[in-house]
Amino acid sequence: METKPTIDELVKKVLSELERVGYSSSYLCGFKVFCKRMISFASSKNEKYFSTAFGADFLREKCDCPINVLIEKMSKKQRNLIRKIRILEDYQLNRAISRRATGPGYIKPQQFEIVLLAYEAECQKRGYSRIGLRGRMQRLSLFIDFLDSRGVQEVKQITPLILSDYIKTIFVNHEKVMLAIMTTLRTFLKFLYLSQHTENDLSLNLPKLKKYYSPAIPSAWTTEDVKRMLQCIDRGSPAGKRDYAILLLVVRLGIRAGDIRDLKLHDLNWNTKQIEILQGKTSQYVTYPILDDIGDALIDYLRNGRPLTDCPFVFVRACAPHEAFAGGGSLNHIIIKYTRLAGITINRSSKHGLHSLRHKLANTLLEQETPLPVISAILGHLSSKSTNIYLHTDIEGLKQCALDPDEVFNYGA
Repeated sequence: METKPTIDELVKKVLSELERVGYSSSYLCGFKVFCKRMISFASSKNEKYFSTAFGADFLREKCDCPINVLIEKMSKKQRNLIRKIRILEDYQLNRAISRRATGPGYIKPQQFEIVLLAYEAECQKRGYSRIGLRGRMQRLSLFIDFLDSRGVQEVKQITPLILSDYIKTIFVNHEKVMLAIMTTLRTFLKFLYLSQHTENDLSLNLPKLKKYYSPAIPSAWTTEDVKRMLQCIDRGSPAGKRDYAILLLVVRLGIRAGDIRDLKLHDLNWNTKQIEILQGKTSQYVTYPILDDIGDALIDYLRNGRPLTDCPFVFVRACAPHEAFAGGGSLNHIIIKYTRLAGITINRSSKHGLHSLRHKLANTLLEQETPLPVISAILGHLSSKSTNIYLHTDIEGLKQCALDPDEVFNYGA
């Protein structure tokens, strides 16, 4: 039976594993400093072994870090400290370190490369969108890294116990994140069974999470705030011309940030005054009108603001190299910049990214009594369920629908 390692021994093993799986030298240095402080604290408390309770005491007494992370808001520094404690917990419990995310340059462990490529090809065959497939493969890569750290050399060695150990590491996530991870894992395990990579259907060993469709009510901008934000843009500068056109496309047409980022010059049909794109999220073709103000903004940017470049994308970086925005970029830095310049105060708990402007458009259309199917088409929703959530924000409309108690009591009198 393996004996429980001391804190010193656990730290050495974790550092060795972090280095093996490719964590940066800067992160390793920071982790060493953190562990040195923790070992000194353990010595003062006569603690020989690491435990969750000990980690919590260290965070509270030496790092001024809140313990109840579900209630108290944390700074980025505090989240990083808690992450380091969880790395130690993960390794002590599972002899593995679960990553939070993998970057675009993720290198697949050699023993799983063939099966991952086969699964990715199967997803493409089934018509998954580019954005959806990217998120699915990123979530799956975290599980693959876990298998690699456990010494698994082929998918046939995956057992229900290994799945159980991995699931323990994801329960710190939000329920929606957990649901996405479990869905990805279930479809991957089902693929392994149907493609005869495993003898048993391991997807049946995963617990089922009850999750009903109840999306959060989206936050809505006021019309005055949107106007203030647009008015504060310096439309005399190249970057300002670009940003103004981008924001207009969201405010007036509700185009998703990813589709704006991927918009190409040939998508602009000036003869028909239409924008024709293949949506990245739904893989559906959609057409938007080039309204007069949008057309003016696009022409001003293309003629007077866009750098001379062979890049096929409409919107490019203002600073050299003049190329397209990064593939995973959200463009949220644009709305953050002008929200601050306009002096607009947004509640921390409210939605305030570029996507939130789509919510404002939906609310405006509701106020104009636009039918929900039309709003769904404008926003590019495949299901009306996605559009129904905006009914919750139309407070005035709901008030008009409310019954008068007197009319109810007097009915039939």
